[in-house]
This record gives sequence, C-alpha cells and structure tokens, in this order.
Amino acid sequence: MARAGLSTASVVNVAVELIDENGAAALTLAAVANRTGVAAPSLYKHVRNLEALQQKVSARVTAELSHALSNAIAGRSGEDALRFLAHAYRDYALAHPGRYPLTQGVPDAEDPGHLAAAEQAVEAVFAALRGYGLHGDEAIHATRVVRSALHGFVSLDVEGGFGLPQDVGRSFERLLFALHVSLSGWQEVAR
Repeated sequence: MARAGLSTASVVNVAVELIDENGAAALTLAAVANRTGVAAPSLYKHVRNLEALQQKVSARVTAELSHALSNAIAGRSGEDALRFLAHAYRDYALAHPGRYPLTQGVPDAEDPGHLAAAEQAVEAVFAALRGYGLHGDEAIHATRVVRSALHGFVSLDVEGGFGLPQDVGRSFERLLFALHVSLSGWQEVAR
C-alpha cells in the first residue's frame, strides 16, 4: 500500500532516517521505497535518481550543521568563537555520524537552499576568523585550514580511528589550541 502524503520532503526524511540507522552507504532508492511502502518508480515523482536524493539530503544536513555553527558563534569572537564553532562541529558529527559525511559535498548549483546553507557555514567560519583579523584571501586560506583540521579530527573520531586510551576530548582541545596559536600568528606569515 502506498504511503499517504508522500512528498519530496517526506522522501528526504525517510532517507535521513535510513542514513541515521545504517550510514550513508545504506541509502538506496529501493530502501526508501520499501520504507515508504511504494514501488521504487513512484519515487521518481519526487526525486529524479539516487544522486538527486543524496543531494537533497546533503542540502538538508548542511543546513542543520550551518545553523549549529552560526548559533555556536553568536556573540563570540576570537578564540572563544573558534572554540565554540569547533565544538559545535564535532558535536554535530558525533551526534549524526551517518549524516556528517553528507555535509562535506559541494553544494548543488541548481539548489538555492543548498547554496545558502553552504554559504552560511562558510560565513560562520569567516565570522570566527574576523576575531583574528583575517579577511579576504587570508580568511579563505584560514577557513580551509580550520575545516581540514576539524574534518580530519572528527572523521577519525566518528570512525573510531583513535585507538589509544588517552582521552580524545583532551586531544581535541590540543587541536583547538594549535589552531588558535596558528591563527594568532597568521598575519605574520601572510606578509
């Protein structure tokens, strides 16, 4: 029996549920169709293919992460903003290990919502970096450094890549200190 009220939003909701339960690799149109109680071809009324569904899920979870980052830095600057931004980033990845990888894709140029969500995430990092006096190209370079450091750490964290018994949270604090020191001296190196 077809699920009443099936819409693009409900298809995306089911996709996110599947990802939360089993990881991004578990997302297939057949799994969504099975969960929604429709034949797979019925999904084509809402998404043109699996890639389009993945893009819609990416847009949604990127917006979630962007909101978390923006809220975390509100009213903060400098090291405080960096610290709160980084913790919001890590907290999101740990709370949503299936969704997190889908926040890392390039936004769909055809989806204004996805573009806006990605822009909001970048703006949150730029806002945190303004406390270090970084603007223009240097803010872009620093954003790439911060994103790479955070993504690398949280990816290893989510995937259980830290096998030694020392507290991972303390290691994360050391990473944040290293980023703060680097960003504090950024202008010296940028000249």
